Amino acid sequence: MHRIHYAGDSVLTGSEIAHALLQYAELLAKAGTAGMFDIPTREDDGSVGSSTILIGPASQLIADAEESEHEELVDEVVVRRLERLTAGLRHPPGPSATMTQGPGADVYDDL
Repeated sequence: MHRIHYAGDSVLTGSEIAHALLQYAELLAKAGTAGMFDIPTREDDGSVGSSTILIGPASQLIADAEESEHEELVDEVVVRRLERLTAGLRHPPGPSATMTQGPGADVYDDL
């Protein structure tokens, strides 16, 4: 598990989710833009919650590995979506793509 520190607070999430979020944040910063994203989090009582994180060019995120008595949070859909968004920032779509909006962030889909 990883604890993401952000804006004076922190949330506990899965390691793969945290790494994908940091990669997305890095590319948003390089692009000079912002985005919002929802990630699953582990609450203090062990239940699963959700946090919406606003990431901008000046965002300072830190992810620390943390032991937990609870199961690792795994959400392949969230990780794949973050990876797609990150890839879209690395290689912006050409003129044959359209931008569609969904909860959490903008996604580019080829026509």
